[in-house]
Amino acid sequence: MSTAQVPDILSPEFAADPYPAYRVLRASAPLLWHEATQSWIVSRYTDVERVFKDKAGQFTTDNYDWQLEPVHGKTILQLSGREHAVRRALVAPAFRGSDLQEKFLPVIERNSTALVDRFRATGSADIVGDYATRFPVNVIADMLGLDQADHARFHGWYTAVIAFLGNLAGDPDVTAAGERTRVEFAEYMIPIIRARREHPGDDLLSALCAAEVDGVRMSDEDIKAFCSLLLAAGGETTDKAIASIFANLLMNPEQLAAVRADRSLIDRAFAETLRYTPPVHMIMRQSATDVELSGGTVPAGATVTCLIGAANRDGDRYANPDRFDIFRDDLTTTTAFSAAADHLAFALGRHFCVGALLAKAEVETGVNQLLDAMPDVRLADGFDPVEQGVFTRGPQSLPVTFTPVAR
Repeated sequence: MSTAQVPDILSPEFAADPYPAYRVLRASAPLLWHEATQSWIVSRYTDVERVFKDKAGQFTTDNYDWQLEPVHGKTILQLSGREHAVRRALVAPAFRGSDLQEKFLPVIERNSTALVDRFRATGSADIVGDYATRFPVNVIADMLGLDQADHARFHGWYTAVIAFLGNLAGDPDVTAAGERTRVEFAEYMIPIIRARREHPGDDLLSALCAAEVDGVRMSDEDIKAFCSLLLAAGGETTDKAIASIFANLLMNPEQLAAVRADRSLIDRAFAETLRYTPPVHMIMRQSATDVELSGGTVPAGATVTCLIGAANRDGDRYANPDRFDIFRDDLTTTTAFSAAADHLAFALGRHFCVGALLAKAEVETGVNQLLDAMPDVRLADGFDPVEQGVFTRGPQSLPVTFTPVAR
């Protein structure tokens, strides 16, 4: 198949609905050189899984030097080997086990309740605008001990960062706004970090300031970059995930009824949403050597764009891949939020998303509270959910109506 016949990932048609393009790419061009982004596009499950797991050390995150560093500073994602292992050991405890359960679950519940209380008596809401875009950012700000009055600034910053990451066409204004964010966020965060070192509290920022592994502590710059990454990655993705879960369930009323009746199914609905409509549709890596993948050879030193949205709907891996089905038996819910996941939405291997369990806790809490407040929730009359975005993707709005219930 000629390159001219393959849908372009920068085209308006692709942005409107990438899934038909993904089918064509998987079938006819599983490895495709994309001139505009100067990258090799990979779309089959087996290939994306191999790039992420990277057992042979053939793929690096060196691409983040130009992709992430201009907006965040040097982050943990760019590190490898011992340097990466030590930094990950410094930040990981906050996102699992007792810290997550004891310190941060109450933060999650409190923030969710505060948002739901604003509309629970009204009979209508926009799950995106009234809840999903606010909830994870508020949680992260609260975890870090930052002032929630600065929410609008956080949201503005992470929106600019995500736009920068998704700026595949190279718009100079988007680039400049993203780079400006790095400066503004540093000016905001560094004084707070220094103050927290002097007067620590019981928050995540204080824990990061005090954390030590093998005699290594995080510098002010390390912590600032991690907080920047956390706000952008943790805000944008969980926002899109919650909106997408509800869009998928509302479009499949029998599955919504099942989740409403048995809340243990929320994890299944989340795992299937991560597969079916992942919040992040593409992640890049860099090849360290020449690598054979389906359809040809990627040369050493090349940028590889892994299409998660395509790989997660690969018919060679999942039965009826274009169907949302929380009861499917080829997706393992028990491992869906660990590095042993068999969907690709959190990546895999040593760079598996450190915040996966935090996202799971937020989604469980959020979906439970929303279903409690809106037991007969339904889409607003005549509304059809529309996804937007190329790099990250989700519904832009999700207006619903419901019969208010007394608390």
